[in-house]
Amino acid sequence: MDLSQHTPPPRIELDGGLTLRAFEAEADLPEFFQVIEESLEHLRPWMPWVAEHSLERTAHFLDGRAEQWASGEAYSYAVVLDGAIVGSTGLHRHDDTPDATVELGYWLHPSTTGRGIATRAARALVEEAFRLPGVTGVEVVHDVANHASGAVPARLGFTAHLRRPHEPTAPAETGEDQVWRLTR
Repeated sequence: MDLSQHTPPPRIELDGGLTLRAFEAEADLPEFFQVIEESLEHLRPWMPWVAEHSLERTAHFLDGRAEQWASGEAYSYAVVLDGAIVGSTGLHRHDDTPDATVELGYWLHPSTTGRGIATRAARALVEEAFRLPGVTGVEVVHDVANHASGAVPARLGFTAHLRRPHEPTAPAETGEDQVWRLTR
């Protein structure tokens, strides 16, 4: 399915100084890299990419965002609070998700967790997901032991859809994913 027929807005202004905006590869690299650096220990248990984190990998990630946006494969946003990048969120297509479903992901700098930022950002992206042609469902997938990640879809009315085995790729992963689903 070609999602490029409609794309979410590149900038979403929310209340309380919170903005979601499409990444700007070159301009965002220094600040985004620093946010990741400061978040490594917070992210390491759950995010497998942290093990190979580097300036080059961050640059590569950012360089691919515009192309993925244009193709409809992924819509990645910087989470910006009061003008500073504090994390990342996005809607993504995966080969193992049904055509009518997109996956929502998010992470935040540890100094900004517990303040409803991830929930507000996720709510905004769920609304955008359901504006995409043909999308009838949004999923959030996390390891069953990552209770903080699971709190977001629970607050937004997602249903705990299924649990499935996966090969652990990060230190705290148990090998079982929780898949949450919200349908239109």
